[in-house]
Amino acid sequence: MELVVFGANGPTGRLVTRRALDDGHAVTAVTRRPDAFPFDAPRLRVVGADALDAAAVADVVAGHDRVISTLGVPYTKEPVTIFSQGARNIIAAMRRHGLRRLVCVTSIGVHTDLPPEATFFVRRVIAPILLSMGRPLYEDARRMEEVVRATDLDWTIVRPSGLFDTTVVSDYRVAVAPERVVGMFTSRADLADVLLREAVEDRHVRECVEVLTTEGTPRYLNVFLKEALRIGS
Repeated sequence: MELVVFGANGPTGRLVTRRALDDGHAVTAVTRRPDAFPFDAPRLRVVGADALDAAAVADVVAGHDRVISTLGVPYTKEPVTIFSQGARNIIAAMRRHGLRRLVCVTSIGVHTDLPPEATFFVRRVIAPILLSMGRPLYEDARRMEEVVRATDLDWTIVRPSGLFDTTVVSDYRVAVAPERVVGMFTSRADLADVLLREAVEDRHVRECVEVLTTEGTPRYLNVFLKEALRIGS
């Protein structure tokens, strides 16, 4: 299968790209900095393009079967448009070239309701700080969800929680919104596995899903201090 991955040079995008190649797919990895992409492979094509450039996105999407978006940016106080405008450009390109399947990452952070197992300290201290720090990201990610859900494409929106790094895929849990999974974290390895499976196996078409890692998770404070609830990459 011919896959195109946007945000491919982020931590999650690299994992998705590697897993797809290992499974025998051909991958076009899209990044603004192709010279910095860390590996090469026979069925890999690394392309320099900005998701905010509609013409470049249309050129990249042509000739592929499925699209995976792991677009993301760090916390910032500045307005964010990469999620919503990137989605608009990707959707327009898919319509132009006749593609149907889109899988993209947002975050559990786009919603303010916390799982019932969240402690008082998480609810009253950590979560409000994170949501405040990430407000421009989450607001634009929410706009992206609205843009994607309004299309007639075969989309799936994947919402991870606090992201952390592991070397192997675990026995993670997936729930279709509005159902919730017990847990507070998502490993990038698990997230990458979900994204690839959703794209190539057509799981949960036109649904939003949460993915949570339930084993080997870190302490919440450690993730909070580093990068909790960052979106996608």
